[in-house]
Amino acid sequence: MQIILLSGGSGKRLWPLSNNARSKQFLPLLQSPSGETESMVQRVVRQIGESRLSGEITIATNSSQRDIIINQLGEGVDIVTEPERRDTFPAIALATGYLSMTKKCSNDEAVVIMPCDPYTETEYFDVIADMVSAAENNAADLVLMGITPTHPSTKFGYVVPCPENSAKNIFRVKRFTEKPDTERAKALLAENAFWNGGVFAFRLGYMVNIIEKYITTSSFEELHSRYGELPKISFDYEVVEKAESVAVLPFNGKWKDLGTWNSLTEELSSNAIGNVAIGEQTENTHVVNELGMPIFCNGVKDIIVAGSPDGILVCGKECSENIKNYVDNLSPRPMYEERRWGNYRVLDNTTYSDGYQSLTKVLNIKSERFISYQRHNNREEVWTIVDGEGVVVIDGEIRNVSRGDVVVIRQKQKHAIKALTDLQILEVQMGNPLIEEDIERFDWEW
Repeated sequence: MQIILLSGGSGKRLWPLSNNARSKQFLPLLQSPSGETESMVQRVVRQIGESRLSGEITIATNSSQRDIIINQLGEGVDIVTEPERRDTFPAIALATGYLSMTKKCSNDEAVVIMPCDPYTETEYFDVIADMVSAAENNAADLVLMGITPTHPSTKFGYVVPCPENSAKNIFRVKRFTEKPDTERAKALLAENAFWNGGVFAFRLGYMVNIIEKYITTSSFEELHSRYGELPKISFDYEVVEKAESVAVLPFNGKWKDLGTWNSLTEELSSNAIGNVAIGEQTENTHVVNELGMPIFCNGVKDIIVAGSPDGILVCGKECSENIKNYVDNLSPRPMYEERRWGNYRVLDNTTYSDGYQSLTKVLNIKSERFISYQRHNNREEVWTIVDGEGVVVIDGEIRNVSRGDVVVIRQKQKHAIKALTDLQILEVQMGNPLIEEDIERFDWEW
């Protein structure tokens, strides 16, 4: 069995913690069984490992998320990155092509497609295991999960079952209905409809045949290079609603989309995360602080306060679903990012009257990790080693560095650094323009 986790999207519904570089599934706010914090994607991967699902995991994502996935899940996970964002059908097609052409999986092998960020429980994964069994036993070409609704939601698509054709809790699908209005949603509940949970199981060959309608190749590299030829359409529209043989298995347990501050705070283990103090006269208020400075709240009720290098949010919980409409243009660039080597935080970003720019960052590089050998055409950099020990390369010359050392990198000089211990660096960039895309990478063997 193969499991494909869909990790797409970027956005600011959980601003200022989420941004275009760090989507909601990567925020380390949930409490793990060990008492430490974990992100939504780390939680789901842990739950898969603890369940009776024994499949290998492949993550389908975009290139901007590759580093943060490696940083949070390690180097061992398979990652398939789409060359451009086109919707869920081409993303799933590319990932299944990888399973078929690169991993050489059999066309008879079961494949599960699921999101990387549901907030759910053990029974959810038991239903997925039953879906796999149904697909392997030819109950249908395509098997999907139906979430038992708790209210007439207008946020989800619905799956209407055929009770007369059911067997052992497996229902044939009568029809699908996209996100309805409230009155239509109430009528769907009267038909015992399920929410579409976005989880699908099928044999690999089923999807391979669909891909071949658009691209015929035995090379994953060619499929990747011809990605733009796949239709830009959702998997639901292109595959699910066109399938002739579809079954649904219900899940009756806890299932939430933690996509807004209001829904997320309901699942946080503490009302105060980070350098936070909350007074006794404060009610139903959550404060999450990623800043170095403290936050104190008192005498307020039903609000969310969140602070990060991107900004500070103070919002009533009942209004938290609408913040994206207001914050899209507040931060010109992400002020915090996770990379495969660690993370960085922007301390200052200044543009002077003549257009010259300076950008100050704190880099945290994990022990034995390294920043690639690279050069920049438009900027100089000054690194001040604040803590730890490492090895620096400048145009092929190697030297050791430690606390207090200063490294000056001129424009177009090739440079890299490897941490021998956890390493913290104060980096000052100077030039114009100062953009992350101003980078050329080269091979270097440590």
